[in-house]
Amino acid sequence: MKHILIIGATGQIGSELTMELRKRYGNQNVVAGYILGAEPKGELKESGPSAIVDVTDGAMIESVVREYHIDTIYNLAALLSVVAESKPKLAWKIGIDGLWNVLEVAREQGCAVFTPSSIGSFGSSTPHTKTPQDTIQRPRTMYGVTKVTTELLSDYYFNKYGVDTRAVRFPGIISNVTPPGGGTTDYAVDIYYSAVKGEKFVCPVKEGTLMDMMYMPDALNAAIMLMEADPAKLIHRNAFNIAAMSFGPETIFQAIKKHVLEFEMVYNIDPLKQRIADSWPDSLDDTCARNEWGWKPAYDLESMTVDMLEKLRAKLK
Repeated sequence: MKHILIIGATGQIGSELTMELRKRYGNQNVVAGYILGAEPKGELKESGPSAIVDVTDGAMIESVVREYHIDTIYNLAALLSVVAESKPKLAWKIGIDGLWNVLEVAREQGCAVFTPSSIGSFGSSTPHTKTPQDTIQRPRTMYGVTKVTTELLSDYYFNKYGVDTRAVRFPGIISNVTPPGGGTTDYAVDIYYSAVKGEKFVCPVKEGTLMDMMYMPDALNAAIMLMEADPAKLIHRNAFNIAAMSFGPETIFQAIKKHVLEFEMVYNIDPLKQRIADSWPDSLDDTCARNEWGWKPAYDLESMTVDMLEKLRAKLK
């Protein structure tokens, strides 16, 4: 990677990934792609180049790729799970029609492409514990359908045209920087904000609902590590299971309560979020990622909790 374009650079992952890539590759070598109404602000805007890049406009993508001599595209444009379920047509337009545009530009301009998949690509018929790398994927949400299609279409462009496509299946991502934006696992971010603010947390999923989660620094590192990996060692491409921790709401509550003794939580179940969560794996087997490109997370629940509370206290004071 020498010249990088982030599509969706002002989103939950994109804003932090852009800054991390600029730190590693140089500010001027990483272009923050955004859409009108979601312009970069603050350090994200001031630290390096930015350009309007609508994933549904192939000519626009090509123009930016040519102008900045892009060789690697991180395509993060997508609607999150709950939002996608309420806007399925838009979810397909952004997630799949948009991906087609990105892959066509990459084929013509010789770019590598990272387009993340998700634990949402699995469904209720998938083995839920230590979900294998290669297994049945029959999701029942539009978010999941687009993610499975993302994996298949990315593989198609690699096998037919030689486009260097790579992806990980992200679990729920927990960040102290960017607020959640309509995902099923968002409760695991919101709960820390409630604890730091001294509020009682109202949990939208029931006790015992296990889901894989990951701290944002590990998620960023996974995306970059995979794109830096030796392609000769990659048996799989689209997409690798990656894992760091799996817990239910009662477990994260107890982890926080060790540090915030007065913290309280009650349950008020959101039927849609619960239905989606129940269809997802309890835990993922990430052996292939560990073996093929050296994946290893740095954070577990305790170390993430300590860091989240420290960073949010400083942020919200």
